[in-house]
Amino acid sequence: MSQSLLITLCTYNERENLEELIPEIFKYAPEASILVVDDNSPDGTGEYVDSLAAQNPKIHVIHREGKLGLGTATVRAFQFGIESNYDLLLNLDADFSHPPRFIPAMVEQAANFDCVIGSRYVAGGEIVGWGPKRHFMSRGINFYARTLLGLKTKDNSGSFRCYRVSKLAEFDWSKSQAKGYAFQEEILYRLRKVNATFTEVPIKFEERRFGVTKINWKEAVSAGWVIMKLRLPNQSTK
Repeated sequence: MSQSLLITLCTYNERENLEELIPEIFKYAPEASILVVDDNSPDGTGEYVDSLAAQNPKIHVIHREGKLGLGTATVRAFQFGIESNYDLLLNLDADFSHPPRFIPAMVEQAANFDCVIGSRYVAGGEIVGWGPKRHFMSRGINFYARTLLGLKTKDNSGSFRCYRVSKLAEFDWSKSQAKGYAFQEEILYRLRKVNATFTEVPIKFEERRFGVTKINWKEAVSAGWVIMKLRLPNQSTK
């Protein structure tokens, strides 16, 4: 029996990408539903998805009042998936850096694991279009997260993942610590605490097609601090 699948996209100024991305997602996952969580994008992303949702009942959109952070947007997507009783929730970036052609392989592995990571850092994984500084930031935060949080997975900072919704429901995500990019590491840490099983599927990470990246040194430093806080007494179980 096939499992119900919700594909989630957290957006801020991604209309140009979504015009191509949503049809591409349905190409590789025709039975899935899509949820867009939009942070009041000035470029009309939310309104564009509204127009699609009016024509396709598989498309849903949540409008938030402003740019409230990737972590809280992902929490809202988790809550929707849990409340709507989906079996699987697959999240990817809305900028084409996570090609939808890898979705079938990830969903296939989700039959046996609670969390399937679309991984740049396992055999067969690849990154296209990055300079040395971006590689250093990414590998540095991954090493840091593995060391502090005891994670065994290699790619802990990417958001291209497929989760078993029943396992997500074992933690109250409104109590999470991270609001920004460190939420990706926190998810894995919380899931490890509830004995989730993990695997990694190699992907080819590609640079965004439209718009500009939102990651920078300030975000990286903030993520490092949040990861450290997760290990402080009385913080890791809240």
